[in-house]
Amino acid sequence: MYTRKKIQEEVPEVNTKIWSCESDDCNGWMRANFTFDEAPTCLICGSSMQSGEKMLPTLANSAVRS
Repeated sequence: MYTRKKIQEEVPEVNTKIWSCESDDCNGWMRANFTFDEAPTCLICGSSMQSGEKMLPTLANSAVRS
């Protein structure tokens, strides 16, 4: 029997603005366009977060703030 492995399409990645946790013990982060606060706190440990960038697959957010 012949089986063929399904070819997966490559997902394009772009440099995306994120918020990352400042705590050394936590590796929490979130996309900036999915936050509601100007300076969010970490949902995992409650520490403050700092802005940065990360290469991530593209995602569409229909509720983007202007």
